[in-house]
Amino acid sequence: MSSRHLVEPDLIPFIEAMPTMTLSAENLAAIRAAREGMLSQLPPFPDTVSVEQRHIPGPGGAPPVRTKIYRRKQGAVRRPAILHLHGGGYIMGNPEFMGPQCALWADAFDSVVVGPAYRLGPETSYPGNVEDAYAALAWMVANAAELGIDTARIAVAGESAGGGLAAALALLVRDRGEYTFCHQQLIFPMIDDRTATRTDLSPIYGEYIWNNGSNHFGWASLLGQAPGGESVSPYAAAARAESLRNLPPVFMATGALDLFTEENLDYAKRLMADGVPVELHVYPGAPHAFMQATTARVSRAYARDAMAALGRALGVEQA
Repeated sequence: MSSRHLVEPDLIPFIEAMPTMTLSAENLAAIRAAREGMLSQLPPFPDTVSVEQRHIPGPGGAPPVRTKIYRRKQGAVRRPAILHLHGGGYIMGNPEFMGPQCALWADAFDSVVVGPAYRLGPETSYPGNVEDAYAALAWMVANAAELGIDTARIAVAGESAGGGLAAALALLVRDRGEYTFCHQQLIFPMIDDRTATRTDLSPIYGEYIWNNGSNHFGWASLLGQAPGGESVSPYAAAARAESLRNLPPVFMATGALDLFTEENLDYAKRLMADGVPVELHVYPGAPHAFMQATTARVSRAYARDAMAALGRALGVEQA
């Protein structure tokens, strides 16, 4: 059963321009290269924002983490900060791909936005990705004075695998007790490896952009083993956590046609039941990554909601 009749009409050109492909070991290199080629098509950043690249210390014994830092050129002495974790199914992507969004956040909120190029599967399996993200947070706090960061106002954000990594990192930060986040911005997060093994999902979910074949490959690449087993850590797949208590407030958004819709709804319900403030949006007619079609009505609604929530969480008004 096709879900095409449910797709928001002004997203039809988007799904036609982004044909769904099942990722595998055989085509991963080619798809990574194709995504890299798309970077030249990204819009320019505001003139008011500076972008700096640094290689920051990685976790013990691991390589340095290449990191992008976005800041207003003329900003406040102490600013809120956002640790942004890019998407890509845990197997591809880089911080540059979401550079325009990070630059927008830096400008609109006078914030410091840090985007690490965390290690990817299958070359590096869990816990390489979450430890790289943790190292980026530790570096932000250790260098807060130089960067101009108010450490009481650090949010974590991500889309797809980046949203899943953000949720996993929030759990790790809670449990290690060294640092704190003020907010989680989880956009169609990839948080449950067990989805990759389900046979009862409606065909409405995941027909476009990211299907369950790609999902299985992504999770297997991250975990270094088949998804769905009994020993998967919640710091790899946040939905595996036994308790979600004492996590920072959450803004979560997903599309009604996304493969991750059910796991996102389940996670949001569990967060609320454990006393975590949650703002949840499910956008009708929207497949995975829908907001890349920036002019679509549903994408504009998402952008409005997400920006408003992030501004409130950081305690700033949009400029």
